[in-house]
Amino acid sequence: MSTTYLGAPTSRAAEWLRIATLILVCAVVFFPVYWMLLSAIQPAEFSLSYPPPLIPKGFNWDAYAQLFREKPIAQWLVNSTFVAALVVLGTLTFVIPASYALSGLNWRGRSAFGLLLLFTQIMPAAIVVAPVLALYRGLGWTDSLLALALLHVAFVVPLCAWVLKSAFDAVPKEIVEAALIDGCNRLSVLPRVYLPLARPGLVAVSVIAFFASWNEYLFASTLIIDNDLYTASLGIATLMTQLDTPLFVLMAAGVVFSVLPVLFYMAIQRHVLRGLTAGSVKG
Repeated sequence: MSTTYLGAPTSRAAEWLRIATLILVCAVVFFPVYWMLLSAIQPAEFSLSYPPPLIPKGFNWDAYAQLFREKPIAQWLVNSTFVAALVVLGTLTFVIPASYALSGLNWRGRSAFGLLLLFTQIMPAAIVVAPVLALYRGLGWTDSLLALALLHVAFVVPLCAWVLKSAFDAVPKEIVEAALIDGCNRLSVLPRVYLPLARPGLVAVSVIAFFASWNEYLFASTLIIDNDLYTASLGIATLMTQLDTPLFVLMAAGVVFSVLPVLFYMAIQRHVLRGLTAGSVKG
């Protein structure tokens, strides 16, 4: 009885400690986002004062007006959306058969190939910038959003292949065997069985590909020279110059740059966690 009596307050204290820790972590993580939003909407003199206010003191939309009036940010966003959409489609095109080959087919060297595919993620992108630039110049593929999207696909496919492989591994083998008995072959079982049951994995792969392309800067800054073809990440970086850095315009650009990915993630968030954890637990 005494153990139960003493354990209840201890358990309650541990629960409060977990809640306090969670609140602290969330505050640390979300404060930069909150400060970006705050700096983008309130007058500059308040954000530059010391100590700066944590609650907005008035609203000023001049940063957004200046951003859209003086910079082609709308075109940058369109370019980024176009590239990201191509990357999602291209990634799914290559990843689906690759993941099926790693999960649903038995062939010699499968494990070694999968491991080699994963090892490609160890290599930093900065190492291959120079040879990629030489190759693209030789092919005449610079200043091409399509060629940039192809490069993004090449870098995101290995990781996405393993994510989708985990989702395919979670498909019950009994269902696959039943489909084979009913007349499906090894190719037709992919669209009839694997893809419908691995839909969360497909969503997770789409999210990974979209964000990888949307946030990519290194290759875009190397291969894109025409201002009209700038992606949003590249265009926003040009707001910072040697002579001036319009802080509040930069903050407003950060807010605008974040809107579409946030909306995209919110629309499909219920599928993402299931997709990323597919295959981690088997019955």
